[in-house]
This record gives sequence, structure tokens and C-alpha cells, in this order.
Amino acid sequence: MVVDDSAVIRGMVSRWLKEDPAISVVGTASNGLVALKDAEKHKPDVVVLDIEMPEMDGMTALPELLKIDPDMKIIMASTLTTRNAEISLQALANGAADYIPKPGTSRDAQQSDDFQRLLVEKIKALGAARRLKPGRGRIVADKPAAAAPAGKGTYGESKITLRRASPYSPKVLAVGSSTGGPQALFEVLGYLKGNFKLPILITQHMPPTFTKILAEHITRITGGECHEAVDGEKVVAGCVYIAPGDWHMIVEQQGADVVIRLNQAPPENFCRPAVDPMFRSIAKVYGKNTLAVILTGMGHDGLEGGGVLVEAGGSLIAQDEASSVVWGMPGAVATGGLCSAVVPLTEVGPTIERMVAGSTQ
Repeated sequence: MVVDDSAVIRGMVSRWLKEDPAISVVGTASNGLVALKDAEKHKPDVVVLDIEMPEMDGMTALPELLKIDPDMKIIMASTLTTRNAEISLQALANGAADYIPKPGTSRDAQQSDDFQRLLVEKIKALGAARRLKPGRGRIVADKPAAAAPAGKGTYGESKITLRRASPYSPKVLAVGSSTGGPQALFEVLGYLKGNFKLPILITQHMPPTFTKILAEHITRITGGECHEAVDGEKVVAGCVYIAPGDWHMIVEQQGADVVIRLNQAPPENFCRPAVDPMFRSIAKVYGKNTLAVILTGMGHDGLEGGGVLVEAGGSLIAQDEASSVVWGMPGAVATGGLCSAVVPLTEVGPTIERMVAGSTQ
């Protein structure tokens, strides 16, 4: 269901979605009040919900829609402003599954192939997650597996083979996330606050403006230092660095220091920032002293870089299917045989602590 006060946007988005045979548009609505009535009638799997609308806005409609169906997947849509980025992150905390920045005008939207592709991908991924009746795979530990090349992992496998964790002390924690990532990051970093001394580098699939707001939220939650990474700055223990929207974040060795480099090389896996280039650079600099985590997200970003990372001797943790909003990215590395642990979100922080404390070299 598409909810937007602009008739032009509603019609345009509906036409896009109807072009994909996997998507059925069950209704459109011009505001939150109409959306509530239509949701009761049509029971949509996914709702694209505009934030700013007359009579009832998206933030007011959000909890009411979730009362109708707590498993409904709601994508918040807003123009790319600091205020709307803040509201979108609050919506995620209130139960929205994802967000999408709308082009500034109807004309911009009509000309935005990226917006159309991303919206269709999000709807299909969240719709599949909504309908999924998960059968959890059996996890077999302590049986090293060869790293699977990209594309070889199969979702829904009955068995996941885990690698032994590196015995070497981690000197960095690297985290990749996408759909559902902000909530997951708040959970993990909130657990680690105050007693975690490694530098933390995070690539979350987000546009500009959103990543700055994300860093501010993490700072408030953890009480520590978290900011958008700056090109050329030194990586220091205890600091959290967020890849800025539209910039890949990598690291390089400069003498005795490790510094951050930002670049606008082509997107990878349709993403910039992307996890793969961050993982590859961290594997090169930190090697066996790397601990990495893949949290909830659609697609398979992190699979190729994760393979490089574990081949260099590092360790990788993935969020499990049951606790993921979309088990795309973590599912890819888990079924690809790259992980030393596949755990629920609430266990990611404790698992990081145990793996750091259990290092012997």
C-alpha cells in the first residue's frame, strides 16, 4: 500500500510497483486516516508511508498501523532534510522497518532510476521477510569451512558450518549493516558502552544527512565518541567512526598509524558507502587482528569482503535470521561458511566481548 498526500507520487510509485510481477499494489491513500481504513480492509504486507501529510501524518499513523498488524513492514518515506532524517530514525525506534529518502520534487522522482530500483528492492525484501515462516538451520560449530565465493551461499540451508575464531587479539571491530541496521547498532553499541576499548568502524547503508544523525544518536546512547569519519583522521581506540553517506570508508597504514580514507569510487553492490571495500582494507591493515560483524540488511554486501577478511585470519560474527529485519547480508556470510558465530541480536554484544576476552595471542 502506498500512502502519500501527493496524487502524482502515489500514481507514479504505483505504476513502478505494478511493473514488477512479484508486487501487487492493494491500495493507495492520501493520508494516515485513509491508510488506517484501507489497512484494515486490504491487510498489506508492506506500507510505504509518507511522513508529512494533512489530517494524520506518518508518525501518528505508524503505531496505529502496527496495532492492526504488528508484523506489517512499514517503510517511511521523506525528503532528504536534517529534520526528516531525525524523524525517520525515530520512526525506526517506534517500529518502522526501513526508510527511503524521496527526491525533492515529483519531477526529480520521475527521473530517479536509483529511487525506483531501491524502493522496489526494499518492498520485495521486506515483503518476503513478512511472509517468511522461518525454519531455523542447525549450527555446527568448530568445523572449519572454506570461504565460499560470492553467490555460492544458499539461503535456507539446513546446516551452517562455523569457523574457529581467530586466537589473536582483535585490534579493531568492523561492522556492516543495512535494512534494520540503526536499531541493531543501538542494541549492540548500547551493550558495549563504557567497557569496550577497540576502535569501531561502521558502514551502514544510508544517504548523506542520515549518517550524521545516526552518529549523534549513537553518541547519546553510548556516551562515547562517535562521528562521521573524516578523510585522513587517525583511527584511535574507543572511538566509533561512521562511513558518511555517499562515501566509501577504508583504512590505510601510514607509518605507525592507521588512518581513514574516504572516496567516491563506484558503488559496490549498488551501495556507497559499501561494506566490502571497508572489509578489504581492514583485512589488509589489521589481518588476523580483525573482528567483524554483519548485522541485518538486504542484499549480500560484505560477502566478498568478508571472504577476504577471514582468509587474512580475522573472525566474523553474523546476526541470526530470527532477529534480523532482513536476513540478506548476514545470511550471505552465514551460509557462505565465513562466520565464527551466528547469534540473535541480543547476543551480538556479549559474543563480541567473549571473543575479545578469549583471545590468547
